[in-house]
Amino acid sequence: MSFRTRYSLALAFATQVLVLVVSMAASSAERESCTEHTPLRRPFFGDTHVHTTFSFDAWGQGTLGTPSDAYGYAKGEPIGIQPYDAGGNAQAQIVLRRPLDFAIVTDHSELLGETEICRNPKLEGHGSLICRVVRRFPALGYALINGNTYSSENPTRYSFCGDDGGHCREVARGPWRITQDAAEAHYDRTSACSFTTFVGYEWTGMPGGNNIHRNVVFKSEIVQDSPTTYIETPTAEGLWKALASECLDAGNGCGVIAIPHNSNVSNGRMWLTKRDDGTPLRKVDAELRARLERLVEVTQHKGDSECRAGAEDELCAFETLAYARMQDMARPPANFEPVPRIYVREALADGLLEKERLGVNPFQFGLIGSTDTHLAAPGMVDEDEFKGHAAGLSSSRFGVPAYPDQPTFNPGGLAVFWAEENSRPSLFAAMKRREAYGTSGPRIVARFFGGWNFDAEICSDPSIWTHAYAHGVPMGSELDNAARGGASAPSFIVSALRDPGDHGVPSTPLQRIQIIKGWVEGGQTHERVYDVSGDAQSTADVDPATCAPRGKGYGELCDVWRDPDFDPDVSAFYYARVVENPSCRWSSWVCQRARVDCESGDIPEGLDSCCDDSVPKTIQERAWTSPIWYSPPAESTPSQAVLNPSVANGHVTPAQSR
Repeated sequence: MSFRTRYSLALAFATQVLVLVVSMAASSAERESCTEHTPLRRPFFGDTHVHTTFSFDAWGQGTLGTPSDAYGYAKGEPIGIQPYDAGGNAQAQIVLRRPLDFAIVTDHSELLGETEICRNPKLEGHGSLICRVVRRFPALGYALINGNTYSSENPTRYSFCGDDGGHCREVARGPWRITQDAAEAHYDRTSACSFTTFVGYEWTGMPGGNNIHRNVVFKSEIVQDSPTTYIETPTAEGLWKALASECLDAGNGCGVIAIPHNSNVSNGRMWLTKRDDGTPLRKVDAELRARLERLVEVTQHKGDSECRAGAEDELCAFETLAYARMQDMARPPANFEPVPRIYVREALADGLLEKERLGVNPFQFGLIGSTDTHLAAPGMVDEDEFKGHAAGLSSSRFGVPAYPDQPTFNPGGLAVFWAEENSRPSLFAAMKRREAYGTSGPRIVARFFGGWNFDAEICSDPSIWTHAYAHGVPMGSELDNAARGGASAPSFIVSALRDPGDHGVPSTPLQRIQIIKGWVEGGQTHERVYDVSGDAQSTADVDPATCAPRGKGYGELCDVWRDPDFDPDVSAFYYARVVENPSCRWSSWVCQRARVDCESGDIPEGLDSCCDDSVPKTIQERAWTSPIWYSPPAESTPSQAVLNPSVANGHVTPAQSR
């Protein structure tokens, strides 16, 4: 390492230490109390999955937006995006019509240093072959880097990183510090509590092309000295141990959770029930996983992960990718049959089995959505204004295509937390207790409570939520057996308000609410879908020429549902799915505005997918609540009772067994 480089790094490190001392002193001070504090909690909408120019793949595809830019965009400030001119000036601009309540920048921890070195000509290694390739041929450079790091079973660093990769790890401290400073600078510590940030990063493991990614989110400004990387720690088990030793058990007030995402392209490796050495998961392993993984991303830019498409549940076909490995994105298999354990609903069911075996459920997580934007654009989820997220093969540093990203990708979703106020302590507490839900983009307001004696007419009671908290448990909780009394089955309050569509955002009526139940019986997992509110037979649709909605729907739905097939000796989980009427998919908006005429055959370049029948023209946007779990009392023994296939509460899909 040259003297100049050593001097520059030393100076940068000294500056970072000074900034750290000053910012820690300021941020550790008592924050002002929020003026708006709601004891019965209210929903806060945000994005927990955001990449900026510090992520190698985002920078390689032309993104120059910083963490500070991302937070500014989330608050409603305009930012520039690709393409950029020779002077680095953005030739396009985007703005969020409805600001978010919170956001979390989660740049890849892997290659933070390498990205900075390839970007900065003052750093040693900038002239290396791999950096020159990346700058000149981004797609080729990314393929080389990806094969050596993210997708490798044995990831390594490049020679320009020096002995044991130390140079790259040291340089990575700069972006990591900037990430923390941006989160602090944009966190509103005044009594207005207008916007909340968290420090975070993404641990990006993809061995053999099989996604096992986790977003790591810290409770406060107290964080790891350096993010854990897949390069040095190439297993999820290793990540959990690092987060426990460096944060949870460090005795310094550090709090953290890890959020898995894109299990749909994990090829079955996300929800393994065995340890790194191949032996079965132990109770202590399940406890650590359950301690850290409180939430899961059920939907995002690269596909939906809720459930397996099939005749049993037609709504599982929502934004489903036709492959189970990221490696297959360029050439999806002709006949795709998804492997077991790649969808969240399957993992929730397998968690019940693991609890029977271990006494601990390692897959007891709440459900959220987010974007996985690689444009530093958190919350860009509106179908009619989608510009892509720069995470697809068709994106490049030279411009955003007219048809954003892959036609099978989508704008992603939002995370929603029920909290007393918009502050880090309140929102993080909501994450920990799983009082959270996800949407596919709309700002649907959904609530879900479980109990034993909810009155059938409670939806008309002005004090409904006071009663719900007093006599039941919210989404993300376990039913209290002690409160059961003589009740024959649990009852659930489920409520939804349609997205109001303010600030010029289209608003679509609600169609129905469903409750999904999963249970374990006879050593097998089962699932069933119940329509509980709204109109499952709705004929509402969309005018394909204008994207105008047609037909009736609902502005509000609320119902009390009691499980007609309840067996007190059988473990189960329940979650609600709120479904809108059909609306135009983002791709249809693009094609409509380009005035594509498929019959004439005169199709603009890049818009062939407009005339591809396999690309959906409409969607039914939705929200998914976190589950509520039921466990039999300790003295109960499993029953072999056959569930009653007839239900008085609406349509029921046939039970599935695996």
